[in-house]
Amino acid sequence: MDDEVVPLRARQVAPGGPVPERVLASWQRSEDYGVPLDEVDPAFAGAVDTESLFFECGREVLGGLHATLASEPVSLMLTDHEGLVLDRLCGDSTLLRALDRVHLAPGFAFSERDAGTNGLALALADRVPTLVHAEQHYSASLCGYTCAAVPVHDPVTGRLEGSVNLTTWSRSSSDLLLALAQSAAGTTAALMLARSQGRSPRPQPRGQVYRVESARAVSGSATLAAALSAAWNAPVAEAAAGLAAGHVVLVLGEPGSGRATLGAQALRQVSPRDRILSATPPDPRDVDAWLDLWTPELGKAGTGFVVADVDTLPLWAAERLRDLLAATGTRGGAATATRLVLTAQDLHDVPASLAPLVGAVVGVPPLRERPDDVVPLAAHLGRRHRGRDLGFTPAAERVLRDASWPDNVDQLARVVRDAGRLTDVVDVRHLPADLRRASAHRLTRLEAVERDEIARALARPGATVTAAARELGLSRATMYRKLAHYDLSAPGREARER
Repeated sequence: MDDEVVPLRARQVAPGGPVPERVLASWQRSEDYGVPLDEVDPAFAGAVDTESLFFECGREVLGGLHATLASEPVSLMLTDHEGLVLDRLCGDSTLLRALDRVHLAPGFAFSERDAGTNGLALALADRVPTLVHAEQHYSASLCGYTCAAVPVHDPVTGRLEGSVNLTTWSRSSSDLLLALAQSAAGTTAALMLARSQGRSPRPQPRGQVYRVESARAVSGSATLAAALSAAWNAPVAEAAAGLAAGHVVLVLGEPGSGRATLGAQALRQVSPRDRILSATPPDPRDVDAWLDLWTPELGKAGTGFVVADVDTLPLWAAERLRDLLAATGTRGGAATATRLVLTAQDLHDVPASLAPLVGAVVGVPPLRERPDDVVPLAAHLGRRHRGRDLGFTPAAERVLRDASWPDNVDQLARVVRDAGRLTDVVDVRHLPADLRRASAHRLTRLEAVERDEIARALARPGATVTAAARELGLSRATMYRKLAHYDLSAPGREARER
């Protein structure tokens, strides 16, 4: 490797064996972020969120583990999804004072951008269990420590909540450190599921590489599009225009809102005969195999791609994907050999390595902002599930149009599937009680705007009622009244305390 492309940190480390590829990539990102080599100077956020279900369960699990390690020089920490340290437990005063000197304490941000390569930052960046030992840290001030960290995902939504991090001296044995961190992270997720009001866990990725969107399936969606409103068809046309201009298109929207479907329809509009492959990120353990199968596919003519949820890709995987795309003609924001659509929830969460490829950004509205689309979608979903038409009474159609659909089209599909198992013509009595209650009063335009703003505030990672109320300028009591009025659910522990 030429010296010009070797991270500065790699040139400072005495030879002691090969540096893991993930660590080397993290050093490069740390250098690009401008993190100093000598000492860390992380940002201090002050107060941290201690009201989330993740914090409640993680603190309980780490408290139990700390009781068994009280005499050991090990610090147990919880961080949020951005690397902000939320809590720290340690019975060794010498280690505590040392950690304070490098600011590895509650309220300080320890992401790669803030502190360079370290265990918790790399675990969050790559979304896999990680051990960073001694000189593998980017900053020299952290080289006296060994850090083991494991990301924790919400077992219901799949959202990255934060990490469990165990830190000890670099001279101490680290053989069991990662195993302990994995055990604590797994127990935290299990406890979150047990306390999440009996909701079903989100299915884990199965390592799926591609799903082929057949011309028949996409043309069926195109037929449906003729019955949908401009709120859907206008973004499809916008995405198609971006693709026709040679751009990589990024589709933003809430989970379940139809981002990948919109991308596939846009690709079909531009190239009606192209083969369309839709890919979703696999389990982090399967990413290597997932990436290995991209090269032969990207080289094929007449193929378009939809890569969903790129905001959930490990950073190193996003970098590898960028390199593969560059090798097949996707450069500088234009795709000359590959028509490509990416999807994500938020623009700021798109990996920095993929963001420069994007030439056009399109937003897809959530289903609650497209009430005229609900009944045509319900009929389409019923036909797809049953293989024959499913009817709806006028009363059932009113309930469906008035619902808020927090899980968007995914929720509508579940409702239609369950109702279609009971009848050939869906009436109000065949619909869930929560939909019927929500339809009891029709919202004014101002109420709809207020409801949507509250829903957005609560949908943010790690959101709590208190934080959402503060953001919207409401008191906590008023916020709870609004939740009841709009039939919205409070997150985590707060939902149980209502």
